[in-house]
Amino acid sequence: MQKNISTLLLLIILSSIPQVHSQYNKSDTGFKECFVGSTFAMLGNFLPKNKPDFVQLNLGYRLTHKDVISLELKTWKYAWPIGIPYGPLKEAPETEFPGFIREYGFALAYQHFWWKGLYTAVHVMSAWQSFIDENNQKIDNGFQIFNTYRLGYHIKIFKGSFFIEPSIAITHRPYHTKMPESFKQQDDKHSKFFFGEPGLHFGFNF
Repeated sequence: MQKNISTLLLLIILSSIPQVHSQYNKSDTGFKECFVGSTFAMLGNFLPKNKPDFVQLNLGYRLTHKDVISLELKTWKYAWPIGIPYGPLKEAPETEFPGFIREYGFALAYQHFWWKGLYTAVHVMSAWQSFIDENNQKIDNGFQIFNTYRLGYHIKIFKGSFFIEPSIAITHRPYHTKMPESFKQQDDKHSKFFFGEPGLHFGFNF
């Protein structure tokens, strides 16, 4: 569903913009070092079911025209193991947790531009977890490191005041504390990696 939302929004935005720009330079007049933004993935909160209750705020700083660091504040919930690949098992009843996981955390991200707006980025997130059972009661706490390795393209719009960033990513959980056994049984069936996660971030430069 997130993939469909990101693709649709990207097509709408690109079709409505006559000219886009994708290069920053500190020597440019009006160069803005900072930005605030988020992701269109939050539109998933309007889905009729399996709402992620997802919120994200990005605060960034451009060290150079090629190097960017940012802080991302996030929270979401999910009821299926993150490593399930696209297909019939993605949100199937037989792969669902007996409840859901609510996470709160922050990520530090480094973004490097290689050619015009083409970039790669690494996001390292520390996430504190609450395990909620089918009766909506918290049964345990946890912690995980959640990494995202991203390839994308940065597009400036409205004379560089705003930008969008369509991307594709690999996510990876290199570390997490022990889950409750009922959650662990489902999670252990799937990879700690997920390939092909779409992204569509946006932001305001200042």
